[in-house]
Amino acid sequence: MNLVNLESVSLSYGPKPLLRDVSLGIESGDRIGVVGRNGDGKTTLISVIAGLVAPHEGRVTHNRGLRVGVVAQADDMAPALTVGDVVLDGRAEHEWAGDQGIREILANLLGGIDLQARAGELSGGERRRTALARVLIGDHDLIVLDEPTNHLDIEAIAWLAGHLAGRRSALLVVTHDRWFLDAVSTRTWEVVDGAVHRYEGGYAAYVLAKAERARIAQATEERRQNLMRKEIAWLRRGPPARTSKPKFRIEAAQALIADEPPARNTVELLSFASARLGRTVYDLEQVTLHAGGPGQGPLVLDDCTFQFGPGDRIGLIGVNGSGKSSVLRLLSGSVAPDAGRVTRGRTVRLAHLSQELAELDPTRRVLETVEEVKQFIKVGKREWTASQLLERLGFRGDAQWKVVGDLSGGERRRLQLLRLLMDDPNVLLLDEPTNDLDIETLNELEDLLDAWPATLVLVSHDRYFLERVTDRCVALLGDGRLSLLPGGVDEYLQRRSAGTALTARTASPAAAQAPAAVAEAAPEMSAKELREAQKELSRLERRLQRIGEQEASLHAAMAASASDYGRLAEMDAELKSLASERESVELEWMELAERLEG
Repeated sequence: MNLVNLESVSLSYGPKPLLRDVSLGIESGDRIGVVGRNGDGKTTLISVIAGLVAPHEGRVTHNRGLRVGVVAQADDMAPALTVGDVVLDGRAEHEWAGDQGIREILANLLGGIDLQARAGELSGGERRRTALARVLIGDHDLIVLDEPTNHLDIEAIAWLAGHLAGRRSALLVVTHDRWFLDAVSTRTWEVVDGAVHRYEGGYAAYVLAKAERARIAQATEERRQNLMRKEIAWLRRGPPARTSKPKFRIEAAQALIADEPPARNTVELLSFASARLGRTVYDLEQVTLHAGGPGQGPLVLDDCTFQFGPGDRIGLIGVNGSGKSSVLRLLSGSVAPDAGRVTRGRTVRLAHLSQELAELDPTRRVLETVEEVKQFIKVGKREWTASQLLERLGFRGDAQWKVVGDLSGGERRRLQLLRLLMDDPNVLLLDEPTNDLDIETLNELEDLLDAWPATLVLVSHDRYFLERVTDRCVALLGDGRLSLLPGGVDEYLQRRSAGTALTARTASPAAAQAPAAVAEAAPEMSAKELREAQKELSRLERRLQRIGEQEASLHAAMAASASDYGRLAEMDAELKSLASERESVELEWMELAERLEG
């Protein structure tokens, strides 16, 4: 049964049609993610479906008695109401306190918020959590969410995805968070040029299906061009010769990426980064840091030793308030540690994108603002002009000539990021760079960062972006350490769920498996000996990683050469040699670890 039907709906704001003759429906149990570029009409579409906006043409029909819960980008909370008034809607304490479902929602969304606090005193993130809790506590047939993950940390996003996936109500969600889309949606709608294209599956399935559509469209266009050329030739030469019909083969989705190289050439990037940076980027030695200054605010780092090396691509994870931005400010030099030492490489050229927007001249044009930094820059092996990079980050055509004072907050953030990149830094500190970026622009930014030969430290609640552009994750778990996470975000969530903190590992990120003993080595070892031990563990870890990659490559080659017995025998001998080498390296690693423990 359809809960909502749209029949030939059209709606325009100014000369641009956002919806043009759109007909679609939402059935009971549908879980739909809505994607598209900023300004193409995603919010307009869900507002029409929810009944908040009337179309200019066409008809919207709701099933009788339909209960719709909406979380919009702007909330309608009365400032004088308490959080409890907004969320619980007059429920008696014994009623909601005795409901396990309500208690779970309150614990995961409002755990740090006083129910007696006034709505007018809440921060943006607290207001978003309050609005979500209000809708999730209710009983709805259709839940409509517009950017629900804004202001939520990775842990809260993971909980929200699990909660929504377990509800029986239909779901319609607009979000730029691609991991969240994959976790909650079974269908995807793309709003583009006034139309709504529908795809089965979440974000990953949508990307594959869209790529296949594009491939088929390209093949169709090539065939049309070929037929046109043949027709012209026939008109010029007379009757055509007998020819066979062209054959087009539709490949499976996996064939679309079969010959696609990895997103980043890690070896090449590391080589470039090392040439630009040398050996030292940042070395933290026994650093203590408080978020509010020496001895003030929460403790972020406590006697912490850590190394950031050339070409490292690190995602920094932690709950809101754990001190992620403080660590970036420590690396940028804008704050000093309470104790300990931060050694910065002599060749470091830093770009730090903070959450605060730098002041820009409001009278200048967008393109002029970028070109005053540089007019062109070389990224990897390609040279880009300021105008080309602006287009990649969403400033297309006339948008490059807009006055800075007329830009939205998201546009100013994109502009600030581009100005930083145009200065050709070799160290990038990025604090929530994805705020207000649509998926298409996120893809362009990811592609740009893939070719950037720099050390990258990223803070982001966008899990997909975090895992896409970084190679390793480091967490602030409240124990005063920078804790390496070999298992990435999944390991972080497991540790948080279990209520335990990872033991800090203070080697370089390449030594992700190094034991905790390195952080607390035997007291009789000097600082120099400790550093040498850490370097040796890092070398052994890198060798083990390379052996693992070689073994995986050989296994794949053996599978592809199953009928070539001679080649199989050669590869089997190589595997045995690698296994022997791995055992030797592992033994050396264990002996060094035991010596440090002793």
